[in-house]
Amino acid sequence: MKFKIYRYNNLKSTNDTAIRILKSSNINYGMILSNLQSKGRGQYGKKWISLKGNIFITFFYNLENLPSIKKLTKINCFIIKKTLSCYIRKKINFKKPNDLLIGKKKICGILQEKIDTLKKKFLVVGIGINLVKSPNITNYPTTSIYEIIRKKLPKKKIETQLKKDFELKLTSLYKNKNR
Repeated sequence: MKFKIYRYNNLKSTNDTAIRILKSSNINYGMILSNLQSKGRGQYGKKWISLKGNIFITFFYNLENLPSIKKLTKINCFIIKKTLSCYIRKKINFKKPNDLLIGKKKICGILQEKIDTLKKKFLVVGIGINLVKSPNITNYPTTSIYEIIRKKLPKKKIETQLKKDFELKLTSLYKNKNR
C-alpha cells in the first residue's frame, strides 16, 4: 500500500485539504504536505500554531478492515514516536489523547478525524511537528527538535521516513486483519 503525495507551499489546513480530496476523488490513501498552514487545527477546536520550517502533514486512509479508532490512535502515535526516535535520543512520552512530549514539553500534536464519504470510512491524521521552532503558549510548554539536538534536520527526510513508517505499519495491519 502506497500513499499518494500532495505537496503544497501554503494551505489553510492539511486536514481540510485531505477531507476535500476525499470528498472529490476515489483515492483511498493520501499524504498532504505543506510548508505553511494559515488555519491549522488542534484538538477540541483549538488553533494549531504553524511556524515556518516546521512539519505540517496529514495522512488519510481507508478504515475498512482496520482496528478500532482507539487502537489506531495509539498506533499512529507509536509510528510518529518511532520516526522521531531515529533523530532524538531523549525519551518521547505520550500525553492523551495524542500529543508527543519530550521532558514535559510538547513537540508534536496529532489531530484525527473520521470521515464518511462514498460509502467508505476514512481516518484523517493531521500531524504538526515542531522541527525548528516551537510556539510560545501560555501554561503549555513546547519545544522543537532543533532546541533538543541543536542541529537542523532535513524536513523532507523526516517526511519521507514518516510516509515509509505509516505504509509499513498499515500494510501489516491490513494483512493481519484479512487473515
